[in-house]
Amino acid sequence: MRRVVMTRGMVAGFLLLLAELLLPVMASGAEDKVRVLERKIQVLTEEVQSLKEKLVLPELPKYEGAYGLGPSSAKVYGIKQGVSLAGYGEAYYRRLVSDRGEGKDTSDFYRFVLYAGYRFTDRILFNSEFEIEHAATGKNFQGKSGSVAIEFAYLDFFLRDDFNIRAGLVLVPIGFVNELHEPTTFHGVYRPEVEQKIIPSTWRKNGVGAFGTIGSSVDYRIYLVNGLNGYKFSAGGIRDGRQKGGRVLAEDLALTGRLDWSPTTGLLLGGAFFAGNSGQNQTFNGESLDIFTTLIEAHAEYRRKGLAVRLLGVRGSIGDAGKLSEARGETIGSQNYGWYIETAYDVLPLFRPDTAQYLAPFIRYERYDTQYRVPAGFTASGEYDTTTTTVGITYKPIPQVAIKADYRNLDSASAPKADEFNVGFAYAF
Repeated sequence: MRRVVMTRGMVAGFLLLLAELLLPVMASGAEDKVRVLERKIQVLTEEVQSLKEKLVLPELPKYEGAYGLGPSSAKVYGIKQGVSLAGYGEAYYRRLVSDRGEGKDTSDFYRFVLYAGYRFTDRILFNSEFEIEHAATGKNFQGKSGSVAIEFAYLDFFLRDDFNIRAGLVLVPIGFVNELHEPTTFHGVYRPEVEQKIIPSTWRKNGVGAFGTIGSSVDYRIYLVNGLNGYKFSAGGIRDGRQKGGRVLAEDLALTGRLDWSPTTGLLLGGAFFAGNSGQNQTFNGESLDIFTTLIEAHAEYRRKGLAVRLLGVRGSIGDAGKLSEARGETIGSQNYGWYIETAYDVLPLFRPDTAQYLAPFIRYERYDTQYRVPAGFTASGEYDTTTTTVGITYKPIPQVAIKADYRNLDSASAPKADEFNVGFAYAF
């Protein structure tokens, strides 16, 4: 047998020939693999994009109110379906200027609020407000505690534009602030005194009712709710009798409603009422009292360019006030009243016509008396016959953020009250 000897040159030649035969095949396979990989990457990219569209927050609805609520609390009305989250907060520093007495300068993170809503369908939604007041539930230097509360929680059932159903813990639709209480929507570090002492904002009730829009210019809300607890009334008014929705006495019910008319752009005219017994089948010095309680309120608002004017008046009455005063050991007014007028003007457009910022000096004058009329045999103290003048400024770098400063001059018919200088900030989202 002949022996074949492989030289280095032959081996090199053989390897070169093998490479020439295999490289096209390998290249073709590699190209196929690259194409497969590219296709997989494309599919994965499409899947990731799909997941992002489902998981990220949807485009924000317009920052505007609805059905009497503020822009943040009405956020759920602007989505088609699913979860809505919003909220607001406010903080202040108060310095007493004169007639201090035993008063102290204070600072407070006053409110931290979250709104949670869910739109089930086009016709059914849930809306709620959860609030922490004064940053904690512990007691402060005065022995007063903070609180955690549900401000409202209700279901809306949409039937037609002029008739819809609302049920749950609802806001009593009286005044400007009780429903529209986000701090970026009103002037001043504090809410108006009239809308705290006569209209006890924030005021909510368990109830059911209807709301809607008639034509294009009339809005209404009307609810049947649990009544007030008259045993908690005081010389300072009905505020402590609100009950707040938790395990409330409901022996007596009340009716409350509101009507607003917008005859032209920028003008709002309206009125509201609350009426019902407040005795709740309790005994007062061994006697059952009805304590029929009413509030009648009228309001007007005008906005044009930078000008904003608000006017509100409210009158209330408390039945069986004499016997109630005897049982409570203090003079409870049989009639009360309050009113205020407020004017503000955004001055920034005068200097920067295209600006989206807001800078408005304002002035508010208000008067109220929780003992305007007292039962026979009782005497009004004068302490609750109060006049408050507030002068201040509101700056909004964006609509959702407000920086406020004001000076409040408070006077009562019987005793001096400390004037206040207040600064604060507020946000809503």
